[in-house]
Amino acid sequence: MRLGINLGYWGAGMDADNLAVAQEADRLGYSVCWAAEAYGSDVATVLSWVAAQTERIDVGSAIFQIPARTPAMTAMTAATLDSLSGGRFRLGLGVSGPQVSEGWYGVRFDKPLARTREYVEIIRKAMERTPLRHEGQHWTLPLPDGPGKALKLTVHPVRERIPLYIAAIGPKNLEQTGEIADGALLVFFAPEHAEETTLGALRAGRAKVGKDLTGFDLVPTVPLAVGDDVRALADQFRPYTALYVGGMGSAKQNFYNKLAQRMGYEQAAAEIQEKYLAGDKNGAAAAVPHELIDATALVGPVERIADRMRAYAEAGVTTLSLAPAGFTLEERVAGLRAGVEALERAGLA
Repeated sequence: MRLGINLGYWGAGMDADNLAVAQEADRLGYSVCWAAEAYGSDVATVLSWVAAQTERIDVGSAIFQIPARTPAMTAMTAATLDSLSGGRFRLGLGVSGPQVSEGWYGVRFDKPLARTREYVEIIRKAMERTPLRHEGQHWTLPLPDGPGKALKLTVHPVRERIPLYIAAIGPKNLEQTGEIADGALLVFFAPEHAEETTLGALRAGRAKVGKDLTGFDLVPTVPLAVGDDVRALADQFRPYTALYVGGMGSAKQNFYNKLAQRMGYEQAAAEIQEKYLAGDKNGAAAAVPHELIDATALVGPVERIADRMRAYAEAGVTTLSLAPAGFTLEERVAGLRAGVEALERAGLA
């Protein structure tokens, strides 16, 4: 099992230290540095900046938002980043959510599965560097009633096939991800619930194309906090968990809330969402069960974290992306180093 670092969203208050964190992860041998976008900084610019000032670590989009770019534009960006980084780019995609898609980009959040499949098909075609032609429900290239012509990507990526990941939560999305992608980007992944929440659907998708999970990169992002007081450390992640389970989406459409329900937290998930959407964020955070946080984060002494890492590896995780807690560079770097120590103690390095 390899380690990754997830820098999260740029503009979250720790930007001045993010480059130093990425560089330390590079020095420590982390395999990939992910960054995200929502409706603030774009991730392509961030990754180009990080790639220019690191040497070995891969850089990955977690995620490029599908409604933000045409698929051909994403292919151009991926090819450019792979070329500039010397073959270190990983392309992560996701549909985002209805609030961002329709509120920020003005793109209807309709048929997300079909849109994702078609988006990936076009990117794959563009990366083949042959004249780009596509006839689908969402895109037609070139347009049939104008002067457009089938064009070929002029940039040469370092690799013939750039690794492509999809951020997936729901069963149908996970199944499709197993079918069309090289890896899955996951959040709130609990090893004890891996089969019913994740692996079964991914395996079904892989079977559709005659494959199993061998070589498929399973990449959860996991918060990390090191210390002796497990409960106090877990409490740091209450607002984060409440935001996703309670506030990421509407009362009817929240993928993270449904995930918590599938993990057996139906009553808690309903309470968290009710309080969060009513504006009681503190109440929502207080309603998050400690067990949910402990199952989906790495908290405690290094030896306890090592034990949990073994559980993640046994559940099929191939790249464990850490999100170290802390508001100072020293705290985050200490988390990075503890991650390496824990991996070694777990016998997974």
